[in-house]
Amino acid sequence: MESPSQRFQRLLEPVHDRAVAFARGVCRSRSDGDDLMQEALLRALDKLPSLRDDGAFRFWLYRVIISVHRNRYKRSFWRRLLPLEAETEPASPDRNEELGGAERARLALAELPHEQREAIVLFELEGWKVEEIADLLGVSISAVKSRLVRGRERLRTIYTRKLGAPAVPRALLPGESR
Repeated sequence: MESPSQRFQRLLEPVHDRAVAFARGVCRSRSDGDDLMQEALLRALDKLPSLRDDGAFRFWLYRVIISVHRNRYKRSFWRRLLPLEAETEPASPDRNEELGGAERARLALAELPHEQREAIVLFELEGWKVEEIADLLGVSISAVKSRLVRGRERLRTIYTRKLGAPAVPRALLPGESR
């Protein structure tokens, strides 16, 4: 009987070089592509039991690479926008014109109801899946999706009206969800 890691090696060997080239191609640098490939391989090995048809491995692996790449891109956007480390100085809302994008976003996030804030932080900053968030919070998947939609809508309102942001981050625009 073939172990999961033996199966993975057998399936990966014929497509490895092309998959690495693909991962490097979707990234801005060779090292980012190599990092992406490593993360995708770990995820693929973990999810291998869900692959039913060995003949579909290449397509399946590419989908894993794309998924990891999209998640990394979105996470990096949200982490730049809303770093989780504590502020050194609290910002005053009456000095909005002096606030940077991250500070403005942090203030907007702080105004969300905690249910929406939890969903946004777990999904956008931490990269959790909707199903994982639902399990963690003990709510339905539709409740998590609703919290994400309402949280984004409220963030847009806060970001533009209350904080006077000149532009709303693309991820806060309608339809910008995973």
